[in-house]
Formats: sequence, C-alpha cells, structure tokens
Amino acid sequence: MTVRTASTHELGVERLRSVRALLDDAFGEDFSDDDWDHCLGGIHAWIEDAHGIAAHGAVVLRRARHRGRSHRVGYVEGVAVRSDLRRRGLGGAVMAALEQVIDGTHAFGALGASDDGAGLYRARGWQVWEGRIEAMSPEGIVRLPEEEGHVLLRPAAGLGLPDPAAALVFDWRDGDVM
Repeated sequence: MTVRTASTHELGVERLRSVRALLDDAFGEDFSDDDWDHCLGGIHAWIEDAHGIAAHGAVVLRRARHRGRSHRVGYVEGVAVRSDLRRRGLGGAVMAALEQVIDGTHAFGALGASDDGAGLYRARGWQVWEGRIEAMSPEGIVRLPEEEGHVLLRPAAGLGLPDPAAALVFDWRDGDVM
C-alpha cells in the first residue's frame, strides 16, 4: 500500500469525511470536534485501499517555548489504523512519512501518546519528555502535570532535543491542549 501526503486543503471534502470517520471509529467517544480541529491545517499522510482510508496521521505546526526561545514544532495528530488492518505496519508507514515532514520543516517533533500508541512511537526512536509540560493559557502559563510522561519528542535531523531541566511551554488550544 502506498502512503500519500498532502496538505489539508488538498484532501477534499469526501476524503476528509472519510478520515474523520476512521478517527471516530478508532477513538470512539474520546475523539471530539476539538480533536478533529487539531488534525487540520497541516500535512496529512494516509493509506487507502478498496474499502477507503486504511491509516492516517497528520503533522501540524505548533509553537513551544523552551529557555526563552520559540521553536517550530511538528506536532503529530490523528494517527489511526482501521481495525481490520492493525499490526501490519501501516501505522509505521504513516509515521515515516510524517517524520520526513518534521525533519524537513521543524526543530523537533512532539506528540501526546496514549498507552496503546506509545510503543509504536518509542520503537521509532521517539523519546518520552522527562521535563515539565506547560501551556500558555488565556490566564498565563499553566503546568499540565497530567500530560507529563505522555508527551514524546523526536529530534529533527541533525538537531538535539531540548533540555528537560527547563519546561516546554506549548501554545494554547481549545479541548485537550496536548
């Protein structure tokens, strides 16, 4: 199966509906309209077969401040594989395409991993962020202790990871911040 990539606006209404249906099926009630919104506006990687969207993931631009500097972060969203095709390498193929985007355009990659998904990312070299996670909320900087230990980072080609002695302060967004 071939992994295709395109920006959100290039997917078209029908393909976007199919992606949303895959994500709704994969995550059930845990996938909200805000979660869907987080998937949009970046680069999508997906695999299709005769039955439709088989696997999907997206990388969107986020900003993270670390030690007084704002970094371009390739944030991975909406990674899912259709239930009848899981454990066949499709998630890894989608991630490989997203990692190419991150390597070419961002200081590093980040994602919030579920317990089920963390193994895939760690096997691909993503590392659990050991430092504090914070966000720039409408009321100012807030710590997100419930996210600590669930955020994984990937250094872009030739660059290192931020120092975990200082917090990563992500931009704010509605719904789940991470």
